[in-house]
Amino acid sequence: MLRKLLLSAALAFGALAAPAQALDLNAMSDAERDAFGNQVREYLMENPEVIMEAVRALEARQAEAQAEADVALVADNADALFDDGFSYVGGNPDGDIVLVEFMDYRCGFCKRAFGEVEKLLESDGNIRFVVKEFPILGEQSVLASRFAIATQMVAGDEAYKAVHDALMSFNGDITLASLRRLADTYGVDTAAVEAKMDDEEVTDRIRSTRALAQQLQITGTPTFVLQDELLRGYLPFDQLQTIVEDKRS
Repeated sequence: MLRKLLLSAALAFGALAAPAQALDLNAMSDAERDAFGNQVREYLMENPEVIMEAVRALEARQAEAQAEADVALVADNADALFDDGFSYVGGNPDGDIVLVEFMDYRCGFCKRAFGEVEKLLESDGNIRFVVKEFPILGEQSVLASRFAIATQMVAGDEAYKAVHDALMSFNGDITLASLRRLADTYGVDTAAVEAKMDDEEVTDRIRSTRALAQQLQITGTPTFVLQDELLRGYLPFDQLQTIVEDKRS
């Protein structure tokens, strides 16, 4: 990237310092090319802030292009994102704003974001929240997601929410034994859930979410979709609230 920036700066400098026909580097003699390079180097050494200005301009341009591409990706995958028919829907199901979270129970930043999201849902009261089970951090992540999805299928959304919240707050190793203890705490039929965990439908739900994430170019957790915008990474309550307010306005 720095090499491209230096070349751009050189061409820009050359446009000011040399006749138009001399800007074709391939048409220059070795002596002309050396002289031109020395002029550019001297200018950049005297004005190093130009390089940082170019870096910032490039980063802003790339961020804008990424945001535009993300809007298109969200629009193209709206049905799978917002109404796939199986993902848990919480908050206010009839809310005027939709927040989707791709999460992993072993993800430290997901656990950190959990309280922020809960605070946002409670304080706002008009956000539809969709959870995407996206286990990408190893076997324990997959085990936890299978258990949570099986709980939803066996005992419904209320039981899923209780198990989901407990897993988001859990910091130990995720094993069948720890999951059994967790399920017993909430009165879930552990045997029925365990029997369902390896069901093909559970596998299909995880596979579908992974395929959706691939379509959206999501590679990490947490990743949020807020209305038409992809938000990659952890965001605190204040930032989430500000974005929600911007969407409404």
